[in-house]
Amino acid sequence: MGQLFDAHDDRLPYLTHQQETVTRGELRQRVVKQAAVFAGYGIGPGSTVGLRTPPSFTQIEVLLALWQLGAQVLLFDFRLKPPEVAALCGSCRPQFMVSAGSNVRATFGFRSEYEVLTERRRSGLPATTGHRLVQFSSGSTGRPKVIGRTARSLATEVDRFAGVPGMPGKGDRLLLLSSTAHSFGLIGGLLYSLAAGVSVVFAPRVSARDILRTAREHRITAVFGVPAHYELLTAAPESGPTEPELPDLPELPDLRVAMSGGEIMPPRVAAGFARRYGVGVGEAYGTTETGIVAIDVGGTLRPSVGRAAPGVVVRVERGELDVALDESPYLFDSGGTQYADGWLHTRDRAELDATGAVFVRGRADSLVVIGGLKVDLTEVENVLREHPAVEQAVLVHEDVTEAYVAVRAGVERPSAEELVRWCRERVADYKVPRVVRVLDALPRTPNGKLVRQAALLRSAG
Repeated sequence: MGQLFDAHDDRLPYLTHQQETVTRGELRQRVVKQAAVFAGYGIGPGSTVGLRTPPSFTQIEVLLALWQLGAQVLLFDFRLKPPEVAALCGSCRPQFMVSAGSNVRATFGFRSEYEVLTERRRSGLPATTGHRLVQFSSGSTGRPKVIGRTARSLATEVDRFAGVPGMPGKGDRLLLLSSTAHSFGLIGGLLYSLAAGVSVVFAPRVSARDILRTAREHRITAVFGVPAHYELLTAAPESGPTEPELPDLPELPDLRVAMSGGEIMPPRVAAGFARRYGVGVGEAYGTTETGIVAIDVGGTLRPSVGRAAPGVVVRVERGELDVALDESPYLFDSGGTQYADGWLHTRDRAELDATGAVFVRGRADSLVVIGGLKVDLTEVENVLREHPAVEQAVLVHEDVTEAYVAVRAGVERPSAEELVRWCRERVADYKVPRVVRVLDALPRTPNGKLVRQAALLRSAG
């Protein structure tokens, strides 16, 4: 992955947090030092290494150092609990585990550096494939799948981002809110930026005040995040004379690109952000298995998620979106039937129009049969989101259909009975959820996607 450094002057800034900046040259030196330490532990070509650190300068330094040594890196989200990590390690069996040495659960907000601890695991096994990055599916609907990416596939995805008109380029300053433990934040954010000469900036905390202050102080020209970040910014109090640090000027005067990835952006949220900040929110649609699939930087093709990224081949079969892949991305037989005959079956219901725009209509597994009639749970979710007090909604169906609803801040909390009446007035009776639970917030997976497992939703209620 060394070529990521080669395109730009070593003096060009790469990572920034508050007043601390690491140039490309400084990062290169840090990577060399980290690699020497890991080599001392015996890490080398074909070693399997679990990496579990919070988003930080340290995370990217360690990742690049391990790749420089030829290791296969298993990337764990630091928010996973020990039993979750243990379960994943039970199937993957890394030889080493690299983690932050301090108590990360006690930290609040972004930190640029962490002490690193390296643990040798006696039960670990060396890599049996040439994959350099191992990730895990979000687990929103079941047990995570184990997904491998080769160096070639990662480099190809970086090139695909580079070929998309309107992407941030050399000299741009990207405020990266997306998780760097997941594909869009890691590849579309960190790796693409390193190759393209983009400076990556981190906010100290995920709050509207800190994000806006960071954007102004560093004259941010691009933002990558998930829909929840854009909703947070849209709902932020207007700046005024009571907040001298946020003067009454254009709130994001340098912003020209805003991109959402991880889950489909609700049109209402995109429209609200555009009205307030004057910048349309783009859409980046992809999967952990394939990387970027379709993209619309300016958000002008909504409600589609954009057209296929350069070099990506898609089709719609039986109403579902498939993506062409040369080989299965799944390790340890974890993919089931999701890859076959050169196609990755995303299990997303979709349509393609004559221009090649991809319209994602929800998960195929959101279709359930009730009383012999098919019901699309996402249709009812959308109806609930239209209620003025509802921020987000998730439906699950086992014996009965249950709706879990989060309400907007500062509005009167609707009753379950009111929301049932709202649905009954707008959808057929057989589509109306039998149970509605109103929560302050809906649980999310580590990469920010809404949880869709009934047991976890019930425990949150």
